[in-house]
Amino acid sequence: MDDPIGSTYNERCAGVYDELFGAFDAAAVDVLAELAGGGSALELGIGTGLIALPLAARGIEVHGIDASPAMVARLRAKPGGGSLPVTMGDFAEVGVAGEFALVFVVFNTLFALQTQGDQVRCFRNAAAHLAADGVFVVEAYVPDAAFGGGPLRVTAVESDRVGLKVSRHDPVAQRIASQHVVIRDGEVRLYPVEIRYAWPAELDLMAELAGLRLRHRWSDWNRTEFSAASTKHVSVYARA
Repeated sequence: MDDPIGSTYNERCAGVYDELFGAFDAAAVDVLAELAGGGSALELGIGTGLIALPLAARGIEVHGIDASPAMVARLRAKPGGGSLPVTMGDFAEVGVAGEFALVFVVFNTLFALQTQGDQVRCFRNAAAHLAADGVFVVEAYVPDAAFGGGPLRVTAVESDRVGLKVSRHDPVAQRIASQHVVIRDGEVRLYPVEIRYAWPAELDLMAELAGLRLRHRWSDWNRTEFSAASTKHVSVYARA
């Protein structure tokens, strides 16, 4: 894992981020809008605005933070993207002024922080920017023994494109370095992703260190009950 900034929010991925990673559950916008309760929201790792833009269209004042100029340029090019306030920088720092009714990080983006310490710092800074009755929402996958299907996985087979995901797993450091390989018209493109994953119980401890506690945990944005069979979770934290 030689590239410390290799992540989903890598500059190289900006042009194809929506295509490779852009599927999302529309119910997410409904849930986040409800949790914001008419107050302002802050998205950590706002990226191309896949969630922020439809949330803003619901009347929520959305702010964002992101480290990638190329990703934010994609956001700015979309309808409504030019009006969203975005702070450039490490989203673990949450370097924005004011308090928010909702702080959220989705699409496993929390795992783009490469160390446990950075993830703890993110929880603490998110908590510091919550209004008294605000909530911090994390959407992430649940790690499994097969670590996402093994070191090589086919992600797409289409008439003009083949997608592969090649991964290297370090279970001690809880890190995965991957290359999303896209083969199209004889051209091969590589898109690096590096993550440091964490189990839900570990995130709950991070929340406790930040003065937060778990209020809800669902298997999806439809608020399906979380269980041992769940492959991802939507966790809602509030002040303890």
